[in-house]
Amino acid sequence: MAAEASLDRKHKLVIIASSLGTVFEWYDFYIYGTLAAFFGKLFFPAGNETAGYLSSLALFGVGFSVRPFGALVFGRLGDMAGRKYTFLVTIIVMGISTALVGLLPTYASIGFMAPIILVFLRLAQGLALGGEYGGAAIYVAEHAPQGKRGLYTGWIQTTATLGLFLALIVIGSLRKVMTPEQFAAWGWRVPFLLSFILLAVSVYIRLKLEESPVFKEMKAEGKGSKAPLTESFARWDNGKIVLKALFGATAGQGVVWYAGQFYALYFLSSTLKVDYVTTYFLIAVSLVIGAFLLVSFGKLSDAIGRKKIMMTGMLLAVLTYQPIFRNLTRAANPALADAMERSPVVLSTAEYRGRGALALEALADAARKIVLPSKPRTETDKARNYLNGRGIPFTLAPLEGSSAGVALSVGGRQVAGFDEKAFEAALAPAAYPKAADPAQVNKPRVVTLLTILLCYVAMVYGPIAAFLVELFPTRIRYTSMSLPYHIGNGWFGGFLPLIAASIVVFTGDIYAGLWFPIGVAAMSFVVGCIVLPETNERDIREG
Repeated sequence: MAAEASLDRKHKLVIIASSLGTVFEWYDFYIYGTLAAFFGKLFFPAGNETAGYLSSLALFGVGFSVRPFGALVFGRLGDMAGRKYTFLVTIIVMGISTALVGLLPTYASIGFMAPIILVFLRLAQGLALGGEYGGAAIYVAEHAPQGKRGLYTGWIQTTATLGLFLALIVIGSLRKVMTPEQFAAWGWRVPFLLSFILLAVSVYIRLKLEESPVFKEMKAEGKGSKAPLTESFARWDNGKIVLKALFGATAGQGVVWYAGQFYALYFLSSTLKVDYVTTYFLIAVSLVIGAFLLVSFGKLSDAIGRKKIMMTGMLLAVLTYQPIFRNLTRAANPALADAMERSPVVLSTAEYRGRGALALEALADAARKIVLPSKPRTETDKARNYLNGRGIPFTLAPLEGSSAGVALSVGGRQVAGFDEKAFEAALAPAAYPKAADPAQVNKPRVVTLLTILLCYVAMVYGPIAAFLVELFPTRIRYTSMSLPYHIGNGWFGGFLPLIAASIVVFTGDIYAGLWFPIGVAAMSFVVGCIVLPETNERDIREG
């Protein structure tokens, strides 16, 4: 019994130490994401708020774009040198690069050098995170007893949610005790500078850990890989497993995760214009609930299997995202929902080429804005920017029988050509709100809807760490699992806010951006059901 109790204490230390360090690392990554809309005013040229907003989201995505490369670099190191020392390096890189953002001069001070330096710091964050997750998940899984890997790694899965929760608490508290002017001048730097303290705590904790017993046993037996990159990706027997994991699991898991947490945050604050205090509070409450769900579904996957839980979560997301986000509009900003039903806005344009072409144009224009934010060029650009800036949803239609470039229709009243005063006069009777009324926000209903989204997150994310660990052999596990995980989460998931927001900006339909996560989740559901094996009863010491 004493030995068993000692083992339990050891496992608890492993879970707590790994999880705390990873929470801090996710905090570092997400304080930028939480302030992304705010950064558009600090690090990009003034004059086009829509372009600045999309550019800030693009820079958020930049950190995700290099995660697969971090997975390759640190994955190889983890398979050859060990799990413990690799994720010790990653947290140092993450902590330093994040803290330096808090010291970075703004665009007003140093011009275009500000976004350039910010890009390099975001790249460093992404590289570090590319090596962090795999190391922490594998380290915990390789300590876990057979039959409890889902439960143990479920705690690691809570770290991203808790890191976001911590970011929201810190930023929300600062904005509550500071005036908007103080926060804009210097207060936004405080969450980044706190990373110096979190880094010191994380390094201290991780130095107390020992190497994974599975890795030590493999090394003692001389079974380690001398070329983990070659074995992982250049040999078809393992390469095809990597592709199955990417398209059948991690791509769909990535978009469900980011739609349920980050896109929901952007949707409430930027689209529905709910004030930041209310938004942070509602998201934070749902995140606390979601953290317990992650552990619960991880534990359930030990009993009934990983695959069926993940596939069910993806299918539910595909079927219910549209009604859930429409209900969020009704619950969070009922005045907007009423105006959309009572007085729909139609923007007719000579540039209209169909919804599919518009979606592609949205992505191309977003890419142009990433490189160099520009001012509106055409009448359609000006009209679209005006409506988006006012938070007014609209439907695009082809322009017929008019020499003007655009025409606005609101409840039967029409305006030919773009004229801001004429647009404002036409829109006034429709009573589109400029912001959500805090007194009208149905908080219990919003929290319920957000919790449903987080339930889907928990279903796809709770079991995924154990699933990926079990899918690959020990000698190349770090390298093999890290790449599909970070492509799925870094590319499919990390760019979701930018892609979805770009589609919404161009089409005017506040729900159009949801078709991206719906499409990717549907693909993963189909592929996963056909090609993925069940893994919960595998012995991870084999290989």
